[in-house]
Amino acid sequence: MHYAITCRDTPGSSAARQHHLEAHLAHVREALAKDDTLCLAGPLRDEAGAIVGSLLVVKADSADAARQWLECDPYHGAGIWGEIRIEPFVPAAGHWLGGVNW
Repeated sequence: MHYAITCRDTPGSSAARQHHLEAHLAHVREALAKDDTLCLAGPLRDEAGAIVGSLLVVKADSADAARQWLECDPYHGAGIWGEIRIEPFVPAAGHWLGGVNW
């Protein structure tokens, strides 16, 4: 199953986000090289372009497994993400899927 993970940054964490950026990106690269768990990841931005969080789509057996995977990210350990939502997600249509899957 896929899970959409929305992480909203803790207010005032932009300096910590920058400080841990290289470790976070190394974690993402390692995840991509390891298996197909990480399907999509990127920053969420406000209207002014400032980063306010992250969006990830992962494959996992359960929401708990998705959370355990996320907890290995340096941003999680640094407390950058103050609010985390993990919800089941069914990819149904889009260019990234090559069209539709129904």
